[in-house]
Amino acid sequence: MKKYFSFLFVTFILFSCTKEDKKQSEFISGELFLDSNNEHINAHGAGFLIHDNTYYWFGQHMVSGKEGNKAMVGVRVYSSTDLYNWKNEGVALKMKEDSSSKLQIGSVLERPKVIFNKKTKKFVMWFHHELKDQGYKAALTGVAVADNVSGPYKYINSFRIHANVLPQNFSKEDYDNAAEIKSRKDKNWKEKVVKGAFFKRDFKGGQMSRDMTLFVDDDETGYHITASEENQTLLISKLSDDYLSLTKEYIRVFPGGRNEAPAIFKRNGKYFMFSSGLTGWKPNPARLSVADSMLGKWTSLGNPVIGTTEEKATTFHSQSTYVIPVIDKKDAFIFVADRWRPKNAIDGRYVFLPVQFKDNVPYLEFKEKWDLSIFDK
Repeated sequence: MKKYFSFLFVTFILFSCTKEDKKQSEFISGELFLDSNNEHINAHGAGFLIHDNTYYWFGQHMVSGKEGNKAMVGVRVYSSTDLYNWKNEGVALKMKEDSSSKLQIGSVLERPKVIFNKKTKKFVMWFHHELKDQGYKAALTGVAVADNVSGPYKYINSFRIHANVLPQNFSKEDYDNAAEIKSRKDKNWKEKVVKGAFFKRDFKGGQMSRDMTLFVDDDETGYHITASEENQTLLISKLSDDYLSLTKEYIRVFPGGRNEAPAIFKRNGKYFMFSSGLTGWKPNPARLSVADSMLGKWTSLGNPVIGTTEEKATTFHSQSTYVIPVIDKKDAFIFVADRWRPKNAIDGRYVFLPVQFKDNVPYLEFKEKWDLSIFDK
């Protein structure tokens, strides 16, 4: 019996060491992405933060089944120094059991993004938030803050944005001329959307905010980018100095364009944005746009995908969520996307691809397996 237990102990130690020593050294898009405990990384609709030469991956913690599309746990965070191997740092923002809280278990929390404020030394999280049992009617943006990168994050509030404030590129005359929409059967429906029908409808109560992301510029100015006006128009807003609120400086982008899943990065003074069309959980063609300033004019560059007809039509069966700048590598960016599986949300997968450039314009090409050496070529 003693020999038997000794055998089991040695076997356990050998198994543990083998498990511990198995390091990843490449990206395999669409396959299970395991953490250092050999468990599926559960951080969907992700945002990434680089802090003290470490990458932090924040995302929605999903559970199995259709209920997994609701927030039953909160926002999980992982850390890595090489982008291949990730350590589970726990739940950064926990949902509340208190039924009086907006952030109660069973509400919807999507696309959490975290930025670090160098002045206040605080980590600030923003996310898309829908109230429990209200579907996607609320269309709120939420804010939380922490002293440590992995949390715990303290929930501050969730709200509609820019109530009674006109954007910089939409005048009082534009507002006055915006027509009311009574139904989708209205004549000239899209034209009315472009001219601000939904914006005018929500002016007093605040604009809708759904799919969103954050971006911090070289001068530490923060921006909030979100799908608004029934997902028909993007809004880009300048954040306050402490990143905890929005200023009155903001613009409407691509009115009536039906963009969601925005992901921003900057290269050689140009601001690029990946986004998707509006087809629910189903994938659709990616979109790329460019601007000379975050609150300037944005120009569409079309579909950035190079590949088969199917790859172009589905963005490799995925939807954009973030673009990661690679530490210590010039012009090195990684496009990160989700492969949603709404019938069993926890089984959603991730796509990591290098952002490549031709004539200074980004493009995406599928690579089943690749590593960071691609940026050294």
